[in-house]
Amino acid sequence: MNRKADELNNYISSLAVFRALKEDPAIEALSCFFDDDPEETSEQLSDLSDFAGELYEAGGDLPAYIRKIVMEDENPYMIRKAKSLPVSDAMEKTLLQELEALEKLSEFTPEEAKGIMGYDGNVPVWSNEKGQSLAEEYGKMIQEIPKKGYGIYAKYSAFKLREGELAPVIHADPQTLDTLYGYEEERKKVLENTRALAEGKHAANVLLYGDAGTGKSSTIKACANAFKDEGVRLIEFDKDQIAEIPEIIDKVYDTPLKFIFYIDDLSFTSEDDDFCYLKGILEGNITGKSDNIVIYATSNRRHLVRELAEDREGTDIHVNDTLQQTMSLSARFGITITFQKPQKDLYLEIVKHLAEDEGIEMPEEELFRKAERFAIRSNGRSPRTAKQFLQLLKIGAEM
Repeated sequence: MNRKADELNNYISSLAVFRALKEDPAIEALSCFFDDDPEETSEQLSDLSDFAGELYEAGGDLPAYIRKIVMEDENPYMIRKAKSLPVSDAMEKTLLQELEALEKLSEFTPEEAKGIMGYDGNVPVWSNEKGQSLAEEYGKMIQEIPKKGYGIYAKYSAFKLREGELAPVIHADPQTLDTLYGYEEERKKVLENTRALAEGKHAANVLLYGDAGTGKSSTIKACANAFKDEGVRLIEFDKDQIAEIPEIIDKVYDTPLKFIFYIDDLSFTSEDDDFCYLKGILEGNITGKSDNIVIYATSNRRHLVRELAEDREGTDIHVNDTLQQTMSLSARFGITITFQKPQKDLYLEIVKHLAEDEGIEMPEEELFRKAERFAIRSNGRSPRTAKQFLQLLKIGAEM
């Protein structure tokens, strides 16, 4: 093996803190290139092209690529730092050694590749833009973990549960509070509670109850977005995933980040097992109360439980006790906020503001008349109805 190839390959082989990087497609292809038989030029070219192909998908700059995978790597050092656990001097020393080695690896050029191969033909090319010291940048990131997170939590602000694992929402809803109109007092309560969460103060679980289309879900997403730079992350659960919440709590409860567990359109039947799970979670009986996690839920039902005919007819000899139990779930939320369908004046005010945002110019009297007609034909007055109306108006649909 060429001396340079041997040196660079040893950098990869010796990774311990960043051992997961050995399985990165580009790094793995590069290691294969360094390890190839120098007499097998076609094999070397194949591995080098695999490496470059992976690099091109990320922009084609080797230092930027290595910096990205280093910063996103959820290694033992980063996790211990995030959880304020002690880190040994040996691990600190190893980390610095590996960052220095990866810095040198990032300086590997196409010309050096040709030298290793003893080949003067065409090879894939890539750039080697010099940036900030990898060790300095990594140290800065570690210091900013409480607000920016680590690994996927640093890159993304919203997540969903898929097959028991947290998966980032690549294109999360960018909803902001300044694009929502009406319900200022209701939103203020959610915003202040989210601010308390972000600041590490006592925050309550919140139930947003009310008519469909009134902006309950948008309020939660906008409040989470308002504090994402302060370390708040949103995790969305489907109703049938409630039983998996305790496992996710165990994964995130001792990190410096703050989490909103968001459940949309919540409702149960009286015999639903998830009803008991959620009740236990809200009471802290299942996992204990964590100061960095709150549950925000929306529902069109004040008591969250759909009462069946047999519930009212008394199949249980303690009918009143049963109904009281099912209707009391909402009381387990520290804050309950009601979003009612807007009256005519508020609905038209929302229409007016949204029309201004969309750049729609129309006499106010005509705009309001069409908006009212659309609401009557649709699901009644609501912010959602107003938004749908203006979307159709913008594309020139007949009203």
